[in-house]
Amino acid sequence: MRRVRLAARPDMEARLRAIDFAFPVVGGEPYWVEEAHYAFTLEQIERDLEDPTEVLAGLCESLVDRVLADEKLLARLRIPEHAWDLIAESRRRDDPTLYGRFDFVYDGKGPAKLLEFNADTPTALYEAAVVQWSWLTDQLERGKLPDGTDQFNSLHEKLIERIGAIVPEGRLHLAGQTESPEDTGTLAYIADCAIQAGRDATILDIGHVGLSGDRFWDMEARPIDRLFKLYPWEWIFAEEFGRSPAMATTRFVEPPWRAILANKGILPLLWEMAPGHPNLLPAFFEDDPKAERLGSSYVRKPLYSREGGNVELHDGRRPVERTEGGYGAEGFVRQAARPLPDYDGFHPVIGSWLIGDRPAGIGVREDFTRITTDRSRFLPHVIVA
Repeated sequence: MRRVRLAARPDMEARLRAIDFAFPVVGGEPYWVEEAHYAFTLEQIERDLEDPTEVLAGLCESLVDRVLADEKLLARLRIPEHAWDLIAESRRRDDPTLYGRFDFVYDGKGPAKLLEFNADTPTALYEAAVVQWSWLTDQLERGKLPDGTDQFNSLHEKLIERIGAIVPEGRLHLAGQTESPEDTGTLAYIADCAIQAGRDATILDIGHVGLSGDRFWDMEARPIDRLFKLYPWEWIFAEEFGRSPAMATTRFVEPPWRAILANKGILPLLWEMAPGHPNLLPAFFEDDPKAERLGSSYVRKPLYSREGGNVELHDGRRPVERTEGGYGAEGFVRQAARPLPDYDGFHPVIGSWLIGDRPAGIGVREDFTRITTDRSRFLPHVIVA
């Protein structure tokens, strides 16, 4: 695994506009960066990233059933009791999942270690599926990359296939916070994949989802039978509509049972299930006396957190790095610290994508700090001989 410098395409901005990538800059700072890329060998991809992704996906599926069999674990994860039946019923129906992303720390020299599982509302999907693939094909055509250079990326094809398999004939509604360019871009991309799969697709703001009786409705008074949402389950469960009968009528993507896996509390539960697993880091609930086994070097994470909010990296009595946010009221976990590798002062995290339960590609985000946030930069990757 190497960080390789390569000049950006001279027409980069025009090429990004041509594929409707609307947020190459976020908050005045570059988000999409192509002055460098990360290079992997095929063995690193297959052995160290793809295979562990598949194994961990199976372990997480087993964990869901374990949690649903023990109400104490549902309570431990601070999932509100009014949502338990909805979650359990969605699992009994085997409601399908569309996608998810494991975030790994990996330096090319040892087993990838799981940092967290983005199982509910992962973004950076369009960047991974389309933007970096467009960069690869351009650079190959222009002779800037050696012939035979490849990318671990079958996301687009697998997304279309998966949507066709899990969404019945008819309309897929897609809702999120449309004032967010990242949300809007992800919704538009999933909608386009749905259309390519032969389905109708309607995008609306989460605030424009109507509720009447036991149904959700869109702005055209059409019932919402199947809803892709970029709105976290913990937020939905805290809303009044999250208790409505319509919750049992609509089928959601991601389904309610994914609320279990979107919780950082799965980190200690996975470690308890598979202690010593080569792709897991020791982790404990903060109020568990066993957390002291980690000593003074650990990462403190809220059970519910988005985009790295309220994460603290401890090395001694005080945090040496921390992020702000509004999370943490439900409690924290502690995870053994595994420093991100350092490449010219940048610290990358590998996002390994699942479509359904199948590994489908990776994306790399890097930052100057050792905590990855929504301001971290996205870089393309290649597979080299």
